[in-house]
Amino acid sequence: MTFQTLELQLQGHSYPIHIGSGVLSNTVLFQRALKGQRRVAIVTNETVAPYYLDTLVKTLGGCECTPTAIVLPDGEKYKNWETLNLIFDGLLKQACDRKTPIIALGGGVIGDMAGFAAATYQRGVPFIQVPTTLLSQVDSSVGGKTAINHPLGKNMVGAFYQPDAVIADTDTLRTLPDRELAAGLAEVVKYGALGNLPFFEWIEANIDLLVARDPDALQKAILQSCKDKASIVEQDEKEVGIRAWLNLGHTFGHAIESGLGYGAWLHGEAVAAGMIMAATVSQLMGLIPEADVQRLKQLLVRCGLPVVGPKLGAARYIELMSLDKKVESGKIRFVLLEQLGRAVIRSDVPNVLLTQAIEMCCE
Repeated sequence: MTFQTLELQLQGHSYPIHIGSGVLSNTVLFQRALKGQRRVAIVTNETVAPYYLDTLVKTLGGCECTPTAIVLPDGEKYKNWETLNLIFDGLLKQACDRKTPIIALGGGVIGDMAGFAAATYQRGVPFIQVPTTLLSQVDSSVGGKTAINHPLGKNMVGAFYQPDAVIADTDTLRTLPDRELAAGLAEVVKYGALGNLPFFEWIEANIDLLVARDPDALQKAILQSCKDKASIVEQDEKEVGIRAWLNLGHTFGHAIESGLGYGAWLHGEAVAAGMIMAATVSQLMGLIPEADVQRLKQLLVRCGLPVVGPKLGAARYIELMSLDKKVESGKIRFVLLEQLGRAVIRSDVPNVLLTQAIEMCCE
């Protein structure tokens, strides 16, 4: 078993992020995360449970823990109040108290819902992230954002609630469908594009290894992505400033997900198309050259990701984006690129230019 650890340090709350092969079976890491608790609730889904639930239960048994499993349906379309209540039902039926840790075993949907349940059950219980998809390992499991979707907007109901530990086993990526792997690579590319040009160049040089699931390349990509995210979150935990950079491509991407219906496109797919829209807006505003847009597009294509958005119509995109969490005083705040490798937040994008960019980027 080989793994690396980094620490996310916040005022009043810090936690380790363990990344590597075999950590799902590492009793010592879970003992530290559980802090002596003997009861634990595992939240997972019908897809992940057959692969990894037994392994986690066995590991917890080595910690002298008695786990209870809450198995949810799989898919973005279930990220709602009804499914969240299934978690509360399971916790209450098993008489879980406010010291019972919740472990999220799964991808971003499970992590977001289990985290929101942990933030609100009995006003807050301990929480451990065990992400099993590339997207959740590089992004959603780190930083404490938890939420469910609303029919009018993605992740509109939630809370900032930091985990006590993130334990990311890269071996789980072996069973990940190719489409899900590509969706995770969108977030990896995002980190390079928004704030780390050397990382972006490394991804360009190693994309074939990443797509082929080379273990060393994947571990390096995950570790660097988490380092970049941790650095930003440490400076801005509640997204009042630079943490918004992490939403590069997301304002457009969330509009795609909401407009098509949750689950039609994977989150990473929508973010990939959204990044090209954001880059195109950046180009039209004179911030970056067209060559940078093409460079980003070529890398995303090599990841196996869409770079053209669905034709919802510019008016519909703008309507959906007006409900985005980054809207302030009626103005949409866009994460753009002032150069490849450096993001900037702008709220002065003219509607005419925005409409032009959307029409250029949609089929």
